[in-house]
Amino acid sequence: MTSSENETWQPEPPVLLPPWHTPEREKLQEQARRFAMDEVLPVANELDPQKGEIPASLLSRLAELGYFGITVPAGQGGLGLGVFEYCMVSEELARAWMSTASILARSQGLGTAVADADRRQDLLARSARGEWIGAIALSEPDAGSDLAGVSTRAVLDGDEWVVTGHKRWCGNAKAADFIQVLVRERDPEQGESRSAGLVNLLLEKERGEFPEGLSGYPIDKVGYHGFLTWDLRFDGVRIPKDNVIDQAKAAKEDSAEEGEAAEQAGFAEAQKFLNTARVHTAARAVGLARAALEDSIVYLQEREQFGHPISDFQALRFTVAEMAAQIEQSRAFYRQVAHLLDLGLPCAKEASMVKLEATEMSVRVTNQAMQLHGGNGYTTERQVERHWRDARLTTIFEGTSEIQKRIISDRLLPRSPLG
Repeated sequence: MTSSENETWQPEPPVLLPPWHTPEREKLQEQARRFAMDEVLPVANELDPQKGEIPASLLSRLAELGYFGITVPAGQGGLGLGVFEYCMVSEELARAWMSTASILARSQGLGTAVADADRRQDLLARSARGEWIGAIALSEPDAGSDLAGVSTRAVLDGDEWVVTGHKRWCGNAKAADFIQVLVRERDPEQGESRSAGLVNLLLEKERGEFPEGLSGYPIDKVGYHGFLTWDLRFDGVRIPKDNVIDQAKAAKEDSAEEGEAAEQAGFAEAQKFLNTARVHTAARAVGLARAALEDSIVYLQEREQFGHPISDFQALRFTVAEMAAQIEQSRAFYRQVAHLLDLGLPCAKEASMVKLEATEMSVRVTNQAMQLHGGNGYTTERQVERHWRDARLTTIFEGTSEIQKRIISDRLLPRSPLG
């Protein structure tokens, strides 16, 4: 470079921060990261190999930090924040132990959308305090992705529903304060959707116990330890008639709007609930991939071959670069969609896209991290195998990758009359 060129050369301008960056969010992220690494990770490293459950002491700490009520309004004792903060904190927790990020989804106002407004407010406050942590019983042996095929029955008997049926894949069922159960109250009539007649019922219970008529056994999973996942049998379980969960109706009643605007608010709230679950899964997947990358970076500098740390080898360095780029891409995407949700904008397609891309990315990155660790990665002596096992699940729960592709394609490509 000549002297004249040097005089006119200017450095590149700094990268502009995205519109969703704020000092408050940065502070919350730093707090969550310290907590995850200092308090969650040691517990995970000890208990996950034993298939142990999240201890009560860790649940209490999550409650103290307000993480069970991130999205609960401040007026009900929550932090009054949005989907963005909820997912940001969940990424940090998943980096340490995905189960702690997942248990947050069993609060955040879940199981509070009952008809009685006063009771709804009380349950929201309990949810924010970590005193109303639940479980969701949706899937059945013959109804997973196709929830319209649910056959568990609820029959009214006086002032109670009597529930009979078989549910599967119900995480945290026994340790929960309640179970939200998807049941069939009636068969669809001619011309109705197959999902007509389905309702969500709220089964209240004591932690660590099953009520009369409910039994089950824990499913022996490959990973995703921290809480047990149950196969449940409902044999005449009784639930009060008023314990019907209706997310859209509750949102409409809590809205200050009236008429059509209130109806739209209720529908939007129900849609946001579904989309939030997908973005939350994307954030957890990013946390797992980041854990695998960070562990790999440490390992590559520790491990020596041919007289050098293997971090000196270009092929491995390039692999790390590709892993990091994929993680950053998925993080930016989930934060963008979370931002859209907080703005109240429709983004069902984008929520499915980010769930698909982030979870498939996490599988690739954690798999590559196993390869970078060589034989040591295929042992329980290193945490990378935990990240790998848990990442594999993210492409399955909250709607499989195939279901996300169907949602996306249906919004992009009209079907023919024969389709």
